[in-house]
Amino acid sequence: MQIYKIFRAPEWAELVENGETLGAPIDLADGFVHFSTAAQAGVTAAKYFAGVKGLMLIAFEADQMGDALKWEPSRGGDLFPHLYRALNRAEVLWAKPLPYEDGSHVFAAEMT
Repeated sequence: MQIYKIFRAPEWAELVENGETLGAPIDLADGFVHFSTAAQAGVTAAKYFAGVKGLMLIAFEADQMGDALKWEPSRGGDLFPHLYRALNRAEVLWAKPLPYEDGSHVFAAEMT
């Protein structure tokens, strides 16, 4: 199953440059890297990235994350994937721009 991380440009650049990251400021504050499923990503973008341009949508394979990936209840009791270790660049399946057009983000057709 693919899971997704939305990064601002500087956060994506850090992962590319350093090969790993502990995530965005919210991830650092919460102590884990937040991900969303394909069904959850739109709400995540609207809630935390409304109006933000220059974002990147990054896909990962949940089964490749090992035991450090936990599915925990969050918004409305839905289970969200949370990673309790650094995120590695080698784990990226693909990365696509997440454009903001006509009041919402436009997600990649590759999302499954």
